Amino acid sequence: MNAQDLKNSILQLAIQGKLVEQREEEGTAKELLEKIKSEKKQLIKSGQIKKSKTLPKISEDELPFDIPESWEWVRLSDIIDVRDGTHDTPKYVASGVPLLTSKNLKKGELDFDNVKLISLEDSKKINMRSGVDDGDLLFAMIGSIGNPVLVKKTRDFSIKNMALFKPIKHNMFDMEYLLNYLMLEQESMKRKSAGGVQSFVSLTFLRKYLAPLPPFEEQKRIVEKIEELMPFIDKYDAAYSEVQELNKSFPEDMQKSILQYAVKGKLVEQREEKGTAEQLFNQIQEEKRQLVKQGKIKKTKKLPEITDDEIPFEIPASWKWVRLGDLLTKLTDGAHHTPKYTITGIPFISVKDISGGEIDFTNTKFISQEEHDSLYKRCNPEQDDILLTKVGTTGIPVIVNTNNQFSLFVSVALLKFNTDLLFNKYLKYAIQSPLVQTQARENTRGVGNKNWVMRDIANTILPLPPLREQQRISGELDRLLLQSIKLKK
Repeated sequence: MNAQDLKNSILQLAIQGKLVEQREEEGTAKELLEKIKSEKKQLIKSGQIKKSKTLPKISEDELPFDIPESWEWVRLSDIIDVRDGTHDTPKYVASGVPLLTSKNLKKGELDFDNVKLISLEDSKKINMRSGVDDGDLLFAMIGSIGNPVLVKKTRDFSIKNMALFKPIKHNMFDMEYLLNYLMLEQESMKRKSAGGVQSFVSLTFLRKYLAPLPPFEEQKRIVEKIEELMPFIDKYDAAYSEVQELNKSFPEDMQKSILQYAVKGKLVEQREEKGTAEQLFNQIQEEKRQLVKQGKIKKTKKLPEITDDEIPFEIPASWKWVRLGDLLTKLTDGAHHTPKYTITGIPFISVKDISGGEIDFTNTKFISQEEHDSLYKRCNPEQDDILLTKVGTTGIPVIVNTNNQFSLFVSVALLKFNTDLLFNKYLKYAIQSPLVQTQARENTRGVGNKNWVMRDIANTILPLPPLREQQRISGELDRLLLQSIKLKK
């Protein structure tokens, strides 16, 4: 999980009402909504804002997740004044007022570098409808959708082709709460955007967009908690970046040696802990039998016993040689046909999207929800599962670290197992070790697009330590990587 994933997880908890506690004395969002509606009527009556079209009622089918009882689901236009900048292109001048567009929203700030200028007269015309004040929020509607910026004005400017979110009243709605919500939702908005060469979201789209509304005081406490946690995310980001750089620069043969040392049982000391790998293996098999009996998984063919000739080295007495397939409750691969791709929808993951060692949604193709639902019945990737490349570049394991929906192509295998009995990080490290990589290389067949077939993946042998030792090995591998960074400095 990188820093952005961690930040998104915190924001997700925040908008679900799980980051701070609810307090009865702070009232309800329903009461707050009535106050906002009343204030909005007064502003319309005084001509300060325009009356907007009636929005459709929110249906149960639209709700993406549960929120606390004191909260309300609303559309953005219910709680703020949603406008946009000019759509026209005024005449540019050598000296005048900056005209900001979507490209000037960068990393939460306004970027005035290389901005074009318009006359004061044109700026006044634009600002009659789309004037930006301190505390307003800007949001790119065209091209790179999102990049929300909470405005702290240092100079006058006008806006073009971007959304302008204005609070109905500052002491009723916290715009920083909205900023955090939009930072989380911008990826979803991009996927739902229209357009061909250049994607865009309309003003109607934004006005209708759903948002979870907490009571006002709770909004402020959520923002404070997020601000409190940000320095820790920054520290995590620095450490994560160091590890990423190490992975690029650390000698490959050294990494292989450490991983091989780990799977030989020589990286951490053996301790007299509760249970052995033999007992753990029996637990895994018993659980699989129960799941088959309950109809939750399919019965698979018995894998061959491991012969002495297959065993490449000795392992500790408390460990056990096993076949990978015997550890899994499910081993399958993705769709065996090329689906019909859509402009937006559910990400469709292939080898190219995980070959870097983690899931990269940046350039994925998309399929419809209907096709995803059909594929998901057979191949259902979930958080903490392991994905494994099996076509082309084979043998790369990736832990699923997201709850986002996605489907898999045939080039990726899905490994499911009970995480209470098998530590996924140990399994990932074991697959990365020369022991398993050699088997992957030897069993990858074909000339053009080489394939590591499911039968051979299932037959792969590896050493199984007791669960506690799996965790200690993984922790020590993490520590060695971080220590190596410090030694290099």
